[in-house]
Amino acid sequence: MRDAIADLVRDGDTVAIEGFTHLISFAAGHEIIRQGRRDLTLARLTPDLIYDQMIAAGVARKLIFSWLGNPGVGGLGAIRRRIETGEPAPLEVEEYSHFGMVGRYTAGAANLPFFPIRSYFETDMPAANPLIREIESPYGDGKVFAVPPLKPGVTIVHAQRADSAGNTQVWGLLGCQKEAAFAADRVIVVVEELVDEAVIRADPNRTIIPGLIVDAVVVEPFGAHPSYVQGAYDRDNRFYLDWDAITRDEESIQGWLRDWVHDLDGRAAYVEKLGMERVAALKPGSAPSGSVDYGDYR
Repeated sequence: MRDAIADLVRDGDTVAIEGFTHLISFAAGHEIIRQGRRDLTLARLTPDLIYDQMIAAGVARKLIFSWLGNPGVGGLGAIRRRIETGEPAPLEVEEYSHFGMVGRYTAGAANLPFFPIRSYFETDMPAANPLIREIESPYGDGKVFAVPPLKPGVTIVHAQRADSAGNTQVWGLLGCQKEAAFAADRVIVVVEELVDEAVIRADPNRTIIPGLIVDAVVVEPFGAHPSYVQGAYDRDNRFYLDWDAITRDEESIQGWLRDWVHDLDGRAAYVEKLGMERVAALKPGSAPSGSVDYGDYR
């Protein structure tokens, strides 16, 4: 992780850490904090705890997002303080709907000049964001709204497994990891497990990101905690509840960053500090999905 972030994440980049409640690479976000990156633009459909932590650490100047908050619990104090008070520095924000963000990534991935959306009618979003623009359909069937392409400098995706070439497989809840990866200039894949190419080839439909667009593969077990990885570990709800009190106070959030990020040298130390009892409590039971015979090509 240290090498991947050092090589591929640069000051001033637009960085997307995607994963929709599931497969959020907290480990990568913590390493970005640890390496002291600055002036980043952070993009994400649902900037939750990881972006609150990164913004509290001072890595970002801008946030591109749709919904933000602590899912099921409350708000994000560090982000809110930056927006409302401008302390310790102003935070620029650019807001869309979920589908607006998906459309932006899709346009970026397809190298399109914009993505058309109908769903902004009868909302205040176009007034809040001048980049959401009303246009006339070229086919004469009325007006639509357009959003611009989003092309991150770096997209970081957590997944269950990949091979050494970067062919990456995901199962469970999907967000827009594929679109964000194809839209990016550079891609870091963080996985629970590195597997042989034969494992990937045996189940090709699970491959959502091909190795040809991947710049680095990082093997980082438990790297998505406190979010979850389907089949590997559950969401740590206790962490999300605890964060509500931590994020309300600047001193407490800086103390947490010191204890859990700056004073640790990586995810292994983080897991050790978390404790084996808590880690074991997040292990799910078994739920096999069955098997598929793809047939033998002759």
